[in-house]
Amino acid sequence: MKVFDEKELKQYDGSNPDKPIYFAYNGKVYDATESPLFIDGMHFEHFSGCDLTEYMGDAPHSGEVITELTVVGEFKK
Repeated sequence: MKVFDEKELKQYDGSNPDKPIYFAYNGKVYDATESPLFIDGMHFEHFSGCDLTEYMGDAPHSGEVITELTVVGEFKK
């Protein structure tokens, strides 16, 4: 499984239409490219291309919803 660091994950923030949209959560990297909740790499006020783990406490949903997305790698700080 591919391992992403912060610098590499940032390349998948939705700003490049030729690259998928990824974000990290709890040490895994997820593909949100096809998710209607990530428009141009944004999920409400949260950016893709980074680790969103710390923001889950503020979300109106649990981390369970993320399991619907495909895991594409591991995230290492």
